[in-house]
Amino acid sequence: MMEPPMHFPPRNTIYINNINEKIKKVELRRSLNAVFSQFGKILDIVTMQTLKMKGQAFVVFEDVKSAQSALTAMQSFPFYDKPMRIQYAKTDSDIIAKRKGTYIPRIKEPRDSGDRKKKKGKDSSDGKEQIPPQPGLLPGIPAGAMVQSLVPTVFNTIPGVVPTMQVPTTIDQPPNKILFVSNLPEETTNMMLTVLFRQFVGFKEVRLCPARYDIAFVEFENEQLAAAAKGSLHGFKVTPSNAIKISFANK
Repeated sequence: MMEPPMHFPPRNTIYINNINEKIKKVELRRSLNAVFSQFGKILDIVTMQTLKMKGQAFVVFEDVKSAQSALTAMQSFPFYDKPMRIQYAKTDSDIIAKRKGTYIPRIKEPRDSGDRKKKKGKDSSDGKEQIPPQPGLLPGIPAGAMVQSLVPTVFNTIPGVVPTMQVPTTIDQPPNKILFVSNLPEETTNMMLTVLFRQFVGFKEVRLCPARYDIAFVEFENEQLAAAAKGSLHGFKVTPSNAIKISFANK
């Protein structure tokens, strides 16, 4: 049975749990970045694969207001088929503490010299991999850098580059329920785009183009709902150099 969330004062860092434990660390960081960077600049994302910390993560924002918006908007958001549970972190993250001048270096607890060393040799090596210093920290991680597991979709074309799709780059098409998305980074995946667009009401599916990693189509239940997603995500930076462009697809 899940424990009720503890209430801590608003701070730059949010703590997330109830995350699907099968998601690998690299993909998880990228996906969290793609979902949460819409609320403000992300300074760090911390994920760990230790048995105790699996299914949990910390997202550190530039300012408290961004963290507040993220917590409110994304509470119980279905993330990899499980609703996220979000609360403020118990203490400031290291990067924020350093800014405030309150940072105190962590003191590693000494390991027992007896029984643990007598265990299998693999145990010690596994422990080192599972508990690295500052695991999962990505200083200066760019907003939206997670786009590695998104569903096939189509983003608007890169300025000055004529797309192979039938959608023009300068004139938007009449509103309809399918969006054309372009300027996607090479690492874009089906799951990443799904996570990004599924937060909007009426989302149905993402369709990636087999021969083009940089474009995709996203379908909604109707044109009004598609327009709402388009207005919110057009220009959203999934990486520092990839601000996605969204238009209505050509029927």
